[in-house]
Formats: sequence, C-alpha cells, structure tokens
Amino acid sequence: MSNVKNTFSYLFLILVSLVSVFPFLWMIISSTNKSVDVTKGTLLPGSYFFQNVSHLLKQADIVTALMNSAKISITTTVLAMLIASLAGYGFEIYKSKAKDIVFNILLLSMMIPFAALMVPLYRMFASISQSLPNIGIDTLTAVILPTVTTAFLIFFFRQNTKMFPKDILEAGRIDGLTELGVFFRIYVPTMKTTYAAAAIITFMASWNSYLWPLVVLQSPENITVPLLISNLGSSYAPDFGVIMTAIVIATLPAALIFFIMQKHFVAGMLGSVK
Repeated sequence: MSNVKNTFSYLFLILVSLVSVFPFLWMIISSTNKSVDVTKGTLLPGSYFFQNVSHLLKQADIVTALMNSAKISITTTVLAMLIASLAGYGFEIYKSKAKDIVFNILLLSMMIPFAALMVPLYRMFASISQSLPNIGIDTLTAVILPTVTTAFLIFFFRQNTKMFPKDILEAGRIDGLTELGVFFRIYVPTMKTTYAAAAIITFMASWNSYLWPLVVLQSPENITVPLLISNLGSSYAPDFGVIMTAIVIATLPAALIFFIMQKHFVAGMLGSVK
C-alpha cells in the first residue's frame, strides 16, 4: 500500500514539476525559432537563435539596458541590506514601547499598494529636479531611493534576529567592541544566510521592477531591461523570437544568482543562524 502511495506522490510531483518548468523551457525553445514558428506554438528547438540575437542588437540597446538594470539592482541590494539589517537589529536588540509603536506603523505601511504612492513620489522627485538634477526625474537614483528598503525586509531581519544568540553580543561588548563593531564583526558574519535570502529577494524584485521605472525614466539611455522588453512587444509587428531571446538574456543574471546562493536562500528563509 505504501508503494502505491509513493508512486502516486512521485507522479504528482513530476506533473507539478513539468507544469512549473514548461514556461521556462518554452521560452528557451522560442528564442531559437522565428517569430512565425513561435506564434504557431512550435515546441521543437530551431536554429535561429544567433539571428535573433543579431536582430535584437540591431533593434534595441540591450547592453545599455543590462548595465542600467545591474547598477540599479546592485546598488539597491547593497543599500537595502545595510539599512534593513541595521533597522531590524535595532528593533530587536534595543527594545522599548516607542520602538514597538514605530515598528507597528512600519508593518501597517505594507498595506499601502505602491501604485497609491507613485503620484506623490513623482511630484516629490519632480520638485527637486531643478535643485538636485542627479536625484530628480529621469535618473537612476530616482529609481533606487524609493525601493532601497521596505517594511518587509526590516520585518524579515527582525524576525531572524530573534533567534540570534544574545550572549555573543554581550561577550563582544565585554571585549571592548563598540555597538557598530558588535554589529559588523559579530552580527553580520553570523547572519550570512539571512543576508543571502534578503539579497536574492531584493535583487530579483529590483531587476524585474517595471512600474516605477516606467513612470520616472524618460531617456533612452536610462532604459532598463523590463522597459526594453515592453518596448519590443509594443511594436506594430513584434518579432516574438527576438522578444523571447531578450527575455532569456534578462532571466540569466537573476537565475544565476539564485542558483549560486540557493542553499543560503533556503537556510535564510527557514531562519537558521550559523
């Protein structure tokens, strides 16, 4: 009886895996075919991949888009890790009623959709464009600053800090470390799995961000990968082979980072401290 249950379990898992993997497989196959073959739903690999890459380079500046997305994603991830971890560490280690009230207000902010914040954010950046042109509208900084950290990341770091051994902090203080020294020399190395999980979440969210860059970026030289793919699909006669090739190229950085840090990601999401 147990063998029958195991057989059905494996069959179910195989079916779910195929359903999950199929979109990625179809994306890769489509990048090797002509546009007409993609519209026909061809499921066999073709020999048109390099032609699609050539057409993509002629139709759009994919290199500039990749560089802009990389600058935004890397800068956002680094700053978010620093700010969110400091905030989460402070909320958990230095407890008080006032801090709990502030933290609850931060959690309430998660209920506000980003679409509701776009208009005031745009007006704010537009108002400082004259005095601070490097931060105003149509700059990469304007994309980075509103998303540099979130209430979720602060909550994530605080929850993981609950399992951090507090005796280590006291030992560091006794040895003469300052509070910043305790944070950077003890807390950060110990919580590396949490940082890995948070970094993957932040990087992928920033890399795939579409709505706010669409609103705030206006120049072709500041275009990001999601905006470039959207532009390719909005033409009168879109070349679906080229679009799929662009999507494959855009997916590779995030996929590589995830697979490289997969073990740390799982451990960080489970809240383990090593």
